[in-house]
Amino acid sequence: MILNDTVLDEDLDTSEPDEYRVILLNDDFTTMDFVVAVLMSVFHKNIIESTKIMLDVHKKGRGVVGAYTYDIALTKINRVHSLAKENGFPLKCIMEKI
Repeated sequence: MILNDTVLDEDLDTSEPDEYRVILLNDDFTTMDFVVAVLMSVFHKNIIESTKIMLDVHKKGRGVVGAYTYDIALTKINRVHSLAKENGFPLKCIMEKI
């Protein structure tokens, strides 16, 4: 009778999870104030960081918000899209694997 039949998986993957860059995209309808508010509430950026990112979006067409694991990035993107829709804005985010 075997009481303890523990098998160790020597090939266990302990590497860091992949990260994804979340990018906010410019449009002609979403207000700058709304973008700053979203950056502060969803991504927990302060007013200075939020304003800088918003200006990047406005001037360059896109702005990098931050790098997150896949699930966190997707959750934040979905939250941005929900808030934008609730407020009548077409604001969009995308993510790119780093």
